[in-house]
Amino acid sequence: MASGIDLSALRTARERLGLTQHQLARLVGVAGGERISRWELGLDEPRPDSLARLARALNTHVVELLDVDAERRDLRALRYCAGLSAGEVAAAVHISARSYARWESGSWVRPPSAENLRAIARKLDVPVGTVRDALELARAAEQHRHSRPEA
Repeated sequence: MASGIDLSALRTARERLGLTQHQLARLVGVAGGERISRWELGLDEPRPDSLARLARALNTHVVELLDVDAERRDLRALRYCAGLSAGEVAAAVHISARSYARWESGSWVRPPSAENLRAIARKLDVPVGTVRDALELARAAEQHRHSRPEA
C-alpha cells in the first residue's frame, strides 16, 4: 500500500487545537477552508510542502498525518516527511522524474545504483538503509498488487 494522508488524524489534529477549516487554511497559507475540507475528505492531497506547513500548524510531525507505519515508511512517506516533491528528489539525484516515480511505486526495471541510493538518502536526510528498506516495501506492495487474482 502506498502511503497517503490519514484523514482521521488530520481532522483530529485540527479539532484538538479548536481550529476551523478556514483558520487552518490561513495558518497553512492555502486558499480557503474548502481546501482543508477536500484534504479531510480524501478528495485531494496536500503537496509535500503544504503537508509540512500543515504539520507545523497542527504542532505535529508529518508522519503523524500519514497513513503509514512510522517505523516502516515507503519512499513516498520519506519524501513527504522531508517536505519534497518527487521532482525535487529526482533533480537532486540527477534522474528523470519518471525514473524516480517508478522507484517510488515499486515498478522499476532496475533498482537505483548505490550512488543514487546515497543521493536519495542525502536529499531525504535519512540513512541509506532506510531508503533501501523503503524501496523494498514499495517493490513488495507492487508485486502484491500484481499477484492478486482479478475479480
